[in-house]
Order: sequence, then C-alpha cells, then structure tokens
Amino acid sequence: MGNHRKPSLPSRARLAVLTTAVVGGAVLAAGTAHAEPTPTLASVKEQVDNLNKEAEQAIERYNGFQEKRQSLQGDANRIQDKIARGQHALNELRTSLGAVAGEQYRTNGIDPGVQLMLDSDPAGYLERAAVQNQVADSQAALLKQASDAQRRLDQDRAEATAMLAQLDAAGASLDEEKKQIQAKLAQAEALLNKLSAADRARINAQESAEKAKAAAQQAAAADRASRSAERPAPGAAAAPATGSAAGTAAGTTAGPAPASASGRAADVIKFATAQLGKPYEWSSTGPNTFDCSGLTGAAYRAAGVKLPRISQDQWKSGPHIARGDLQPGDLVFFYDDIHHVGLYIGDGKMIHAPRKGKNVEVLPISVMPYVGAVRPA
Repeated sequence: MGNHRKPSLPSRARLAVLTTAVVGGAVLAAGTAHAEPTPTLASVKEQVDNLNKEAEQAIERYNGFQEKRQSLQGDANRIQDKIARGQHALNELRTSLGAVAGEQYRTNGIDPGVQLMLDSDPAGYLERAAVQNQVADSQAALLKQASDAQRRLDQDRAEATAMLAQLDAAGASLDEEKKQIQAKLAQAEALLNKLSAADRARINAQESAEKAKAAAQQAAAADRASRSAERPAPGAAAAPATGSAAGTAAGTTAGPAPASASGRAADVIKFATAQLGKPYEWSSTGPNTFDCSGLTGAAYRAAGVKLPRISQDQWKSGPHIARGDLQPGDLVFFYDDIHHVGLYIGDGKMIHAPRKGKNVEVLPISVMPYVGAVRPA
C-alpha cells in the first residue's frame, strides 16, 4: 500500500498574499467595468439649462400648432355649416323642380295643336299655354340654380375635406411636439434627481448669484452712463439731470427715462405684477399658471389688446423699439430664435414666466441673450 500523505497547508503568510491578490484583482476589475466619471455641478447645470431651452423651443412650436389647429377647427366648423345650408337650399330647389316636372307631365301628354282644336275655350287654352311657357322658363332658371348650387356644394365639400386633412396633420404635429417636450423635461428632472439636496441647493444658489451679478452689472452701467451725462462740457454750466441722464440714474440702460406707466401700459404691468409667484406651466395662458408668451398675452388681454399666442408672432405685433428707448409695458425678446418673451417694467427689469419648476418673477433683462423689444400697436 502506497503512502498517502496529506498535502501541506499553505502558510499564513502565503494565505495573506493570495487573499490580497484575489480581492485586489476583483476590486480592480469591478472598478474598470463600472466606474463612470462623476459629473460636476457645472456640467449638470449646463445640461439642465440646455434641456430646458430645448423644451421651451418645443413649447413655442407646440403653442403655434395648437393655435393653427384651433383656427382650422373654426374654419372647418364654418364650412360645415355652409355645407348644411347649401344642402338645404338645394333640396328646396329640387322640390320646386319636381312640382314643375309633374305639371309638365300632366299637360304634355297631348299635342298642343290637338289640344287647341278640342278645347271648348280656345282663348282660355292660349292663356294656359302662355302660362306653361312661363313655367318652362321658370324650370330652366330653377335647373340653372340647382346646377350652380350643386357645384358650390361640391366645392365646399372638397374644401372641407382638405381642411380636415390639415386639422389631422396639425393634431399629429401637436402630439409629436408634446412627446418632445415631455422627454426634454423628464431628462432634466432625471439629472436633477441624481443630485443630493445640497447640490441642488448649490445650483439654485448659482442661479441666484448669476441674477444678482447681472443686476449689479446693469446698475453699474447705468451709473457710468449717468455720470457721463452729468459731466458738463468744458466751459458749459452743468445742466439738471433730465431725459437720458435722469433715466440712467434711475437704473435704465441708456436713453431717455422710461415714462411712468400710465393708461394701457399701467393696466398691463398691474396684471403682470399680480401674477408674481404663480407657477410656470408649459402651454398655459392662466389664470393660475403661465408660460412666457401666455403671460404676456394675458397681460395685454387684461388691457383690452389681443396679442398672437406665440413669442415669434408677438415679435411682429408692433414697431421694434431700441433698447435705449424701452418703456414700461414693452415686450422684450430673447435668444436668436425668439423663443422667450417678457414684459419690461423699467429699471432694466422685466416680469416673465421662466421655465418648469420656477415661478413668475422679476429679472434683469441682461440675464438672457437679448434680441430686441416691441411696443404692441
């Protein structure tokens, strides 16, 4: 019988080396497989801002499609009503034609010459014949009216069919834009949800700091402009601060001081001010929530002026105003594609509805890429 010796156990030192190698290798492999770079707060904020910007662009397109669909629906309703009235008129014409045709059938069975010979009252017959000729003429006129009515009815039905097809297309566009908006907002929310409460607070603090910085820069620019305007020319007496000097001293960017709001502008600003703190909601025109163009449209509506629904169309609602000539009540627009609008209130500030998750607020117009201003006609 051969010797069966138990294999010798590894020493404690060797066990320690093996354990370290195995565990270290596993950790290294796991780190290599799953490690992802941790996004910085700045990169998260940039992504969220971009997603919100894209969402707002889609919201304005959505509002445009919605306005188009409402207009098409109104046109479709009117043409359908026109078709119903046309069909009723055609039915009445056909009834009249049927009566005339029946009368002709009853009297045209005998040759007119024979009828005259057999008639006991030839003079009466001739009178009846004249009447029959009038009936024939009337029938011809009715036939033409019926033919024209049928042609118009066919045209109206073709127009209604085309309009309903446009309505379906507008509805499909609405659905697609709605999906895009929801997807962008969901992505932004998902990014924010990955952050801790402290990090989200830091992002909000950064936004507040950016707004404060913009306001301070604007105030400094206004102060510099004021000092420049107040400095008298060599040999000239200093003039009282009026016009542009007074305006910049009050905090405007340049040019003459904005007149204190009165009349229509006062009504517009009064309404907008009353909405401060109300939540932003995309595609909303009030009364409890607003998007950007929904707020400006509602403010002007309160003053008896109807503005187009979307910001790009509001941009065409009146003459364009130079930045230095801004007055309270003017509409101010932002970004190259003009997808954001606010209401100027003076002092280089506006009231606007910002984006989802925010409320209607006052903000310096220098915070966003300014494009221009309009004074609605």
